[in-house]
Amino acid sequence: MNDNSPTPAKRTEPQPDPHLDTSSDSDEPAFAWMTGQPESRADRKAAEAAAGPAEARSAAADGAGPVSAAAEPATAEGAGAEGSGAEPARDELSRADSTDAGRTGAGHTAVGSSPAAAGRETPLAGAARHQSSPYYEPLPTSALQVRPPEEEVERRNAERESAANAKPVAPRIWQVLLALFYPVILLVLAVRAVTSPLFLWIEYNRPGFPGDGYGFNTDDRMTYGSYTVDYLSNWAGPRYLGDLVNRSGASLFKDGEVSHMADVKLVILSAFGAGAILIVLSIVAIAYLRRRSTGGVRRGLFAGSIVSLAIILGLGALAVLGWQQFFTEFHRLFFASGTWTFALEDTLIRLFPGQFWIDAGIVIGGLVLLASLVTLILTWPTRRRRGLLKDDEEAAEVPA
Repeated sequence: MNDNSPTPAKRTEPQPDPHLDTSSDSDEPAFAWMTGQPESRADRKAAEAAAGPAEARSAAADGAGPVSAAAEPATAEGAGAEGSGAEPARDELSRADSTDAGRTGAGHTAVGSSPAAAGRETPLAGAARHQSSPYYEPLPTSALQVRPPEEEVERRNAERESAANAKPVAPRIWQVLLALFYPVILLVLAVRAVTSPLFLWIEYNRPGFPGDGYGFNTDDRMTYGSYTVDYLSNWAGPRYLGDLVNRSGASLFKDGEVSHMADVKLVILSAFGAGAILIVLSIVAIAYLRRRSTGGVRRGLFAGSIVSLAIILGLGALAVLGWQQFFTEFHRLFFASGTWTFALEDTLIRLFPGQFWIDAGIVIGGLVLLASLVTLILTWPTRRRRGLLKDDEEAAEVPA
């Protein structure tokens, strides 16, 4: 389109959008960046006078882009030119178009400019233009660039470090339970080893074991003693011992002896049952710690071995200082008074004299002590077991 082109009939000026009409805006500088127009009224009038004829404004409204007054002579002169004469006119028009597009802010379209021209400005150019103006609003993300106080930064870092170094509670609980279960399990297993026919055979056949002054030989002791030990670990009733007779046909055990062995059986079976439950729980604890806590099994068994050593050394010291007092207090702890004392000619005393209980105590203490020492050695927290040796090797491989 040029100046010689006929104007269409009944062509009306485009009506400005009421939301974008800036004719009633205040002259205050604070609104200059919103309208995209010069800040003073005199500057706006000068710009309107230099805007050119109505045809240029109409073309700009139709989407052809704003044409400045300086571009109109170049366009008119180059309308009939050919070759190189048309190229300078196009370049001048392009520069005028880009100048007008830069004057319009992103998202703010001035009156008489097309939306296409307003959308040519990039976000970075709009941000730079707002920052260069003395009146601009901060970007929405400007608050992220504000650094909090040093105290707040240190507090957050401390909380982050504490959360990173905090260990779960469940593995610690299982480690403590494993450490408490271990000495009880060792004691129960040692008692089970003593209450067996094998230990009876070793005791009755070892040199120095006192004989029976009332007629029992080693074979009689082994036979009657095996019945007594078997009764402690089976589910038979008191008749298992009450119906036994000796060679002469008389009852082997008195009623008081059978009643006491029934009490002993209740204590032994309770201990075996508790030991079985603790073994199952210990297996669960070991399986859990192997999956959730590196070195948790080792630490639990190490602590349990220390507890076992403390218990067995304490009990051994009491037994050595006064065996008779220790034996009496042990029976008072589990049995009613008067139900566990017998005469020397009674069958229980003839089968299990005082030396038998001393040897049983020594064997129980020795087994627990040996197992605790082996566990302590195998779980001792060396640098390799704690993983420190691997860290040292990796550090040595790193060049200085």
